Amino acid sequence: MEQRDAFVNRLGKMARHYGKWARRQGITCYRIYDADLTAYPLAIDRYGEWVHVAEYQRGHREDDEGYGPWKADVLALIGAVLEVPADGLFYKERRPQRGSAQYEKRGTAGHERVVEEGGLKFLVNLEDYLDTGLFLDHRQTRALLRAESRDKRVLNLFGYTGSFTVYAAAGGARQTLTLDLSRTYLDWAGRNLALNGWDGPAHRLERVDVLAWLSDRPRGVWDHIILDPPTFSNSRMTRNVLDVQRDHAGMIGACLMRLAPGGTLWFSTNHRKFRLDVEALPVWAEVREITAQTVPPDFRSGRAHRCWKIRGGGEGMV
Repeated sequence: MEQRDAFVNRLGKMARHYGKWARRQGITCYRIYDADLTAYPLAIDRYGEWVHVAEYQRGHREDDEGYGPWKADVLALIGAVLEVPADGLFYKERRPQRGSAQYEKRGTAGHERVVEEGGLKFLVNLEDYLDTGLFLDHRQTRALLRAESRDKRVLNLFGYTGSFTVYAAAGGARQTLTLDLSRTYLDWAGRNLALNGWDGPAHRLERVDVLAWLSDRPRGVWDHIILDPPTFSNSRMTRNVLDVQRDHAGMIGACLMRLAPGGTLWFSTNHRKFRLDVEALPVWAEVREITAQTVPPDFRSGRAHRCWKIRGGGEGMV
């Protein structure tokens, strides 16, 4: 009962604090509770009028018999504290994922809704996939990219649902290219672009194996490249196995060779134990970590991702 009361108090306190903060910032999608208490290992996010809850398989000590009542109680508490009806609350059991499993479809309910961020509109699916289609921890990274996109050519690798592309278009990018291996997510990215009025020929979408694409495409044509790869991927749709710790230096090097002079690579990862191998990068690369600027305050652990701006396009070309 003591832990239950602590959870209720913490959730209520964070909801009030971040609710006020979000209203001041004009934000409608944000994190309320970030696994603050060990006994309640949950990520609780608000998407407009809806609440999305992801459970991490650690912390609580309920056995199989006790799990059902524990989960039902959690749902009731969240609904009561946040004043959200049952049909506005979406709960997912989250287990450690490898490769493309985190993006696989898990249902067919099709609960897709439009939410707003930064004055832009995005489609999110709160029920059918483990992730919703909009990674809230990169809200500030997207804003930084938008501020630097005027008249630029922007390449979005592992583009997922295209949120970075939408922000680049909103910032006045004259050309974007979004690459992903999943037709489902490319279609989603296209609908996000169309939702904001940017579905013309200047904003292309291509279904490709990004690693293969990087190995044989022309160099020196992009002003901004976004590289936010999965931690690990062994998709059945490609022969390439991606491990971000093992492969990041090669991917970064390939991206730098495709930057226009003065261009910028935005590299990020959510790999908790990641170490950037600076010694393996081209000697002419200028590397600056900007994680402190890109992780928003509602992700209080500060470990949602790490992010770097890397410059040097053109210097190492032959």
